Amino acid sequence: MTIGLLLVLLLVLAAEFTNGLTDAANAIATVVGTRVLSPMRAVLMAAVLNMAGVLITGAAVAATIGTGIVRPEVIGLGTVAAGMLTVVVWTMAAWFFGIPTSETHELLAGLAGAALAYAGSSVLLGEGWLKVLLGLGFSTVLGFGLAFAVMVAIYWMFRAVSRSRSQRVFSRAQVVSAAFMAFSHGSNDGQKFMGVFTLALLLGGMIDNFAVPLWVMLLCGFVMALGTALGGWRIIRTMGSKITRLEPAQGFAAETAASVAILTASHFGIPLSTTHTIGTAIMGVGATRRFSAVNWSVSRQIVTTWVLTFPACLILGYGFALVIKAF
Repeated sequence: MTIGLLLVLLLVLAAEFTNGLTDAANAIATVVGTRVLSPMRAVLMAAVLNMAGVLITGAAVAATIGTGIVRPEVIGLGTVAAGMLTVVVWTMAAWFFGIPTSETHELLAGLAGAALAYAGSSVLLGEGWLKVLLGLGFSTVLGFGLAFAVMVAIYWMFRAVSRSRSQRVFSRAQVVSAAFMAFSHGSNDGQKFMGVFTLALLLGGMIDNFAVPLWVMLLCGFVMALGTALGGWRIIRTMGSKITRLEPAQGFAAETAASVAILTASHFGIPLSTTHTIGTAIMGVGATRRFSAVNWSVSRQIVTTWVLTFPACLILGYGFALVIKAF
């Protein structure tokens, strides 16, 4: 274990911590926003089920991140360090303003920018980037469309049921859907920084082939849960109450739709933004009431940040890599 490798691993854990501040908080934002669970209970549930999602669903997404985005044989620890610095800087800036951002896109763009600075365009792997594009479709089109469809189906199925009774039903059901969302988040987002951590171990000569050790899963899962517990409340407020007014039925529909989209992507090793997925799902359920039920001013601010994330982080990763190369 060299000092350089140790510093890079600490940067990966710092990035994982910021992932807990934002992306992991998305998994429980709706259940807190509808007041079905208290914030503390929701955080504890998210921590446990995120870890379960990591441990049970394998490491297909981690493998895509670690070996399918850039050629590991032509990059070094400096590339990983620059990518992680990008994630930390961009995430903390967005978190300060309470704006949910995509650590997935920060991670991918930061690594790509750093790799381009070190090795040129030949370092990028087409198959992995195709999965990234598929992830964009899963997180936006499927997130919004599936949530809209689920909410319409709920309205039709419960059209003759009193509001108070349906509230009781979905207050219980949303605990299950929130648990499902936390589990699915672990199955996809929980794996990404595990993949980078393992890549750093490979580049540093600590392991001979890319295989995610159990201790890496546990360590990264713990750090992500810690980030959620200590600072996820800003993002929870934005996602849980500022996009649209959520009741238990809407929260159930959004979480269920987002979870299905995320788990489907995880099965195929597709890295997608859980922030985008739950965000568009919340917009989808809000739009079923009426178009104006969605706070499009807040939504535009969120979407603008999503759009800016990739080019900004690509430039940041490239810049950080140049600085690291100089030293």
